[in-house]
Order: sequence, then C-alpha cells, then structure tokens
Amino acid sequence: MAILHYTLIFAISSYLLGSIPFGYLLVRIFRGQDVRQTGSGNIGATNVARTGSKGLAIVTLVLDALKGYVAVYHVFFWAGHHPTHLPDAGPHTVYIFASLAALFAIIGHMFPVWLRFKGGKGVATAVGSFLAIAPTAVGVVLVVFIAIVAITRYVSLGSMVSAVLFPFAAWWLNPETNSALVFAFMAACAVLIVARHKDNIRRLLDGNENKLGGRKAGEA
Repeated sequence: MAILHYTLIFAISSYLLGSIPFGYLLVRIFRGQDVRQTGSGNIGATNVARTGSKGLAIVTLVLDALKGYVAVYHVFFWAGHHPTHLPDAGPHTVYIFASLAALFAIIGHMFPVWLRFKGGKGVATAVGSFLAIAPTAVGVVLVVFIAIVAITRYVSLGSMVSAVLFPFAAWWLNPETNSALVFAFMAACAVLIVARHKDNIRRLLDGNENKLGGRKAGEA
C-alpha cells in the first residue's frame, strides 16, 4: 500500500507540474495571442518562436525544462529528507520513483488538463527530467543530437533519435539507473516523444520536413 501511495503522490504532483502551459501563458500575457492558433498549434518553444518573439521562446524552453527537472528533483529531495518514509521498491527505489516522476511530467506537458489535453511534444521537459536522473547520459545524447542536426539540419530527427537513445545511454553510463522499471519508464518517455512527432515523421518520409534555417527538404 505504501508503494501505491507514493506512486500516486509522485505521479499526480509531477503531472500537475508538467501540465503548466508556460508557452501558452507567456504568449497570452505578453502578446495577447493564443499560441495554439499559430504554426503547428503546439505550446512548446518552437511554436512560440513562430509568434515572432524569440525571447519568449527561450523563456518557454527554459521553463519547460525546469518543470521536468523540479518534478524529478522533488523525489530526490523527499528521499533525502525522509529516507525512512520512502517505501522499499528494490535497490534502485529512488530512481524508480524519479523516472516515474519524469514520465508523468512529460505526460502533463503533452496532455495538460487545462488545455483540453492538447499540449506540446515534451522534448524540453524530457531534457530537464533526464538531466536530474542521468546527467552523464544526457551529455552524450546531446552530442548525438547536435551531430544529427548538424549533418541533416532536421531538429525533429535529432530529437527523436536522442529520445530513443537516452534509456540505453543511461543504463550504460549511470549504473544507479540499472533497473528494469527505470528503463521501462524512460523507454515509455521515448515512445511518447516519438509518437508526438508523428507529423514530423510523415513529413520526413515525404521529404517535406522543415530544416533548421526555415527551408524544407529539396529547396535550394
């Protein structure tokens, strides 16, 4: 019962934190617009930039990552201050709950209850969450992301490959995450991120995906 109790606490609190639609709020407050009526209709930093404000896009990116980090850090904070209260779920108990928090923070960003469950793609929130869990793996995956974008100029492709690679990189580089449950939760995060890029995948296959710099594939 204790495990179920803490699972619900961390899942709900992380979902609510992740569901704060910073992109929507910032554009509404400072530009008087609904970011969902622009570009892809997404509430993430990329679409915020399409409203004409790169400053708000940067702030959105930072805040979306920060809410993921805080959701996970909350688990480590609780474990550090109340170690006897956290139920024993195995040798990687803290990381199991931390990866659960990461998953629900990302779900909250993707499906915020405040916006009728229509949110963003979760990449920034995932980066913040993963950074709190396995910083070394994030560093390696970031290098892969930069390399893919530099070669192909497809940010979406870099994001998806990096998301899929992360659970394996964490398992290899951060031994404290070597738990089947931790891997399963992080893999679920990756699957959700790829699924939210379904339109990008279709455009990549059709050769119509936007490249970094604003051009589409095939344009001179």
